[in-house]
Amino acid sequence: MLLSALSFALMGGMVKLASGVPVIEKVFFRNLITFILMLVIILKEKENPFKQGLATKLLIFRSLAGLLGVILYFYAITNMTLADSTMLNKLSPFFVILFAGFFLKEGFNARKVTLVIIAFIGALLIIKPQFDLSIIPALAGFLSAVFAGIAYTIVRSLKDKASSSMIVFYFSSISVLGTLPLMIPSFVMPDSLTLLLLIGIGIFAGLGQISLTKAYHLAPASEISIYNYTSILFATIIGVIIGDSFPDMYSLLGGSLIVLTAFYNYRKSGK
Repeated sequence: MLLSALSFALMGGMVKLASGVPVIEKVFFRNLITFILMLVIILKEKENPFKQGLATKLLIFRSLAGLLGVILYFYAITNMTLADSTMLNKLSPFFVILFAGFFLKEGFNARKVTLVIIAFIGALLIIKPQFDLSIIPALAGFLSAVFAGIAYTIVRSLKDKASSSMIVFYFSSISVLGTLPLMIPSFVMPDSLTLLLLIGIGIFAGLGQISLTKAYHLAPASEISIYNYTSILFATIIGVIIGDSFPDMYSLLGGSLIVLTAFYNYRKSGK
């Protein structure tokens, strides 16, 4: 889980450094390497992506929600500090609480509602609403967490319907096919350094995804999920190294609220 958090933070740093490339092109490369890797894996496992039965619609819906989340997240990274965009993206588990409560009938209680409200307050401290165009990147970061929450909720519902390999394969393949026609009109030929960054985005995204999946296979989610929040620390350090300003007092307070709320929920869920 720590390797996954570090990998995704490094991916974010490379997204930010590849500033001369359109967001869609970055998203395409982010998924291309994962797609190739997952294609090899499902061929090795002899799984047929066209014979997923009733799970097919859910796999497609999860992939589309995940793709929108990644596009919005990459836009936020490109136009905000890496630390702030990562903090906002880490709101996704709280949206899983909401969506799972409504659509998977997992129910609500006072603790869950309170946690979501506190996390939302933390998000507002990071966003610092100004009601002008400068708020757009922050809203994109916030919405990336919403769509990620939708995607993770669907993954929960797919638990006994599709393998983790098939879920990642659908996501990466639909992401590649979905971004390719959007990328072509605005394609920017990268120089050698930018090409290395784009390849790095794909490699670290794949490594992060594989490490995350492996972590959940090795231990219960209730025991290890909290370690995913170390990506905020990694992203802050990487962001400062590559030239971001250090998060201001409001962002630090907002991020702390999100992390502490997640930690409290982790402790209670573990019990």
